[in-house]
Amino acid sequence: MALFKRRAKSQTAEDFASDVAAPEDSSFNALDNSELEVHAPELNLPTLTWEEAEEILLQADLGVATTNKIVQLAQDNYSGEVSERLQQALLAELTQPMSPEENAAVGDADIADAGVGDFAEVAGVATEASPAIWLVVGVNGVGKTTTVAKLAKAQKDQGHRVVLAAADTFRAAAIDQLQTWADRLDVSLVKGAPKGDPAAVVFDAVEHAKARGADLVIADTAGRMHTKDNLMEELQKILRVANKSQGTVSEILLVIDSTTGQNGISQARVFNESVRPTGIVLTKLDGSSKGGVVVSVQQELQLAVKFIGVGEGLSDLRQFDPAAFATTLLCGA
Repeated sequence: MALFKRRAKSQTAEDFASDVAAPEDSSFNALDNSELEVHAPELNLPTLTWEEAEEILLQADLGVATTNKIVQLAQDNYSGEVSERLQQALLAELTQPMSPEENAAVGDADIADAGVGDFAEVAGVATEASPAIWLVVGVNGVGKTTTVAKLAKAQKDQGHRVVLAAADTFRAAAIDQLQTWADRLDVSLVKGAPKGDPAAVVFDAVEHAKARGADLVIADTAGRMHTKDNLMEELQKILRVANKSQGTVSEILLVIDSTTGQNGISQARVFNESVRPTGIVLTKLDGSSKGGVVVSVQQELQLAVKFIGVGEGLSDLRQFDPAAFATTLLCGA
């Protein structure tokens, strides 16, 4: 039995979202994070020349190609001051819908058949099999484990029963760290032996959640470098096993460190080819980084940002606000 409904080419995004809506007796939705506070900066857009605008975009890690496209889009399609036109162009890039044709299925048939990531507003609802499963992926050092804990807190605060899966068996420290977060959050953690099979950990976590009536499993996964084929093969196996479990993979969240600059695009390309993430969590935005690389990722891969991390605390997770992001980027705040 398929765990996902694929969007037909003739079907609108609105119709598809309606088809996969949660049952009336279910409140779970992967995108329902109204409890997460959004901080829109009270900033006035600066007066800029086109040359100054290009410099700001390049310093914010948009890259040359994306900067040129944004400037051209602003010049050709919008009126007003330079900064106002740039803001509108940035918003257009960050909010444009994802079409199935632009994100065609790739790789393993099991992954393609899953229908994950067909368009930006993925309805992450477990309609055919509960619990829902969120896989959190990314390279080492981007903040995956902390992000797992933040997501768990946000969903638990909304009344959902959460089970964590310590599927980063490559590092014993990652298992210990997730155990600490689980204890603080008072949620269940399923873990295996160090160097054990991470796919088996996820499968066991789903079984554990099913038996206890939990509606969400959030799995931490191994980081290593995105250039390592064995990591990508491991993630594909986790996804295949999760798809065959009693749950539904409704989110595959790619965590990108906002300080990595254009290297974030390389990471996103490889993970997109392998497991086709449903969205991005952009971390470490509490420093000087602007995180402009996500504009390039959105432009090239049609992969939308869903959350941002603005600190190390469990409550330091925000829904992504494109308008606030664009304004902050242009103001250099």
